[in-house]
Amino acid sequence: MNYVPEFLTHKIPIGKWVQVFVEYLTDHFDNEFRLFSDGLEWIIQESIRMLGAVPPLMLIALLGICVWFLHRNWKITAGVMLSLLFILNLGYWERTVETVTLVLFATGISVFFGVPLGILAAHHRWLFTVMRPVLDLMQTIPTFVYLIPTLMLFGLGMVPGLISTVIFAIPAPIRLTYLGITGVPGNLIDAGKAFGASRMQLLMKVELPHALPTIMAGLTQCIMLSLSMVVIAALVGADGLGKPVIRALNSVNIAQGFEAGLAIVIVAIVLDRMLKQPETGAAGSN
Repeated sequence: MNYVPEFLTHKIPIGKWVQVFVEYLTDHFDNEFRLFSDGLEWIIQESIRMLGAVPPLMLIALLGICVWFLHRNWKITAGVMLSLLFILNLGYWERTVETVTLVLFATGISVFFGVPLGILAAHHRWLFTVMRPVLDLMQTIPTFVYLIPTLMLFGLGMVPGLISTVIFAIPAPIRLTYLGITGVPGNLIDAGKAFGASRMQLLMKVELPHALPTIMAGLTQCIMLSLSMVVIAALVGADGLGKPVIRALNSVNIAQGFEAGLAIVIVAIVLDRMLKQPETGAAGSN
């Protein structure tokens, strides 16, 4: 019963193949990867510098105005502003700006590529059949595993953390865009075709408007997944709220670890409330 056929004892060297591929890339395209990394790092750092140049109270006030115009709800507006003031009081404002910048870049890249891929997958079901196992792999493989090749290719800094975050977060907009587009009722599509709408007009005027709530849910989920990577990204040199968490872990500093973790939770709640679609009838009077 313990007999194992000999051919099953020969290990398939998948890990070795990946290592050879990554080493080939680093040997032949190291300059190109580092040039890309330096350019993207400069863009991110300049964005952080510009946001950091705005006085915190002014930035909080501007965000409060944006939340008010988005939701017309004084409770959400007051909650967002008080939460940001609390982060400022904790002394993690600069780290929060760094984290939010990284999350916005990761979310922007994920949505820029994820939504079109989701639309293509919805219109070509065979493509989603091919993509599904890849998306499952991207979200289930331990994040530390793909930190290794990104670190080798792009070096220490914000870029490997950003690339790893995008890999982890991009399945959300792809999947939910696919679900939103495939969930459009057939009678709406037939009505559009009956009025002579082209495929692009059907997409822009029928499918996307109907799927928008689902796509926005994918955007929110993408942001939450990106935020969950901030601590992991700090291990490869990314700035933000992950660094004080790592320092607290190394020094067993309970106070610092709790405060930094609480700041991450507050940022997640604030972003979720800001992007949450307003409910019908829940405006100004609430």
